[in-house]
Amino acid sequence: MTTSNLLSVESHFAFGKNWLDYAQKINAQKIAQAVADLQRLSGRERFDGLSFLDIGCGSGLHSLAALRMGATRVVGVDIDPDSVAAAHGTVQKFAADPNLAQFNVCSVFDMTPQIHGDFDVVYSWGVLHHTGDMYRALTIAAGLVKPGGVFLVALYSKTSFCGAWAHIKRWYTSASPDAQRRARNVYIRLHAFALKLKGQSFDAYVGKYINQRGMDYYNDIHDWMGGYPYESMDPQECRTFFAGLNLQLEREFILTPGRRPRGLLGSGCDEYTFRRSNA
Repeated sequence: MTTSNLLSVESHFAFGKNWLDYAQKINAQKIAQAVADLQRLSGRERFDGLSFLDIGCGSGLHSLAALRMGATRVVGVDIDPDSVAAAHGTVQKFAADPNLAQFNVCSVFDMTPQIHGDFDVVYSWGVLHHTGDMYRALTIAAGLVKPGGVFLVALYSKTSFCGAWAHIKRWYTSASPDAQRRARNVYIRLHAFALKLKGQSFDAYVGKYINQRGMDYYNDIHDWMGGYPYESMDPQECRTFFAGLNLQLEREFILTPGRRPRGLLGSGCDEYTFRRSNA
């Protein structure tokens, strides 16, 4: 691991421990949902013969989903060794041919096409807004997309409370485990109350949470509250930014105004598929 990666791990939230915990919960239902969501975002049923780069591989669930969709080369990178260990374990346990995937401790800021190659599909869901330099991270990641390839990316949508959440997340990242647990309990109670005001059941919401990319509600709360560094991007800004990188918008899943969180309890991710021309 390079010095820059060591500094990144020490200055970021320890996502890896959370992913190690989540990886123990992966089952056939979660895998099937991950495949379905990767198909939805990419617009493809299969990745036969394609290479797939997972930047911020986390538990390895979506690297596994790419293998299930027929990708013949999968590379996962993460700055956290615990995430790399979780991803490796997930693929070893569930993949038909684990040798088609490899996972490395690496920062996106250290990646170049000359050293790491380029890929048919570059995937980074809810990751690059945690790097501390989102625009540079997006530029580097986009540079790893082959001509004719796609960049599948999800970024926090900007809300009026993003500044406040950046401060909360910075505190949470350095807080003790007991303080983090108390903060999560407060957040969960507030979320349950907000759902009740809307006439919705908290238990039903948690029970259906697997429909969100096969994730787990309680792991995601820890992830959300600790996700520091933290940046966000408005959809129009995102489209313009990627057009400047010669990547054209192919499909998007934007939180509509009626569904977009006001930001008091956090921000959801807008999802995009950008394609590089063959030229």
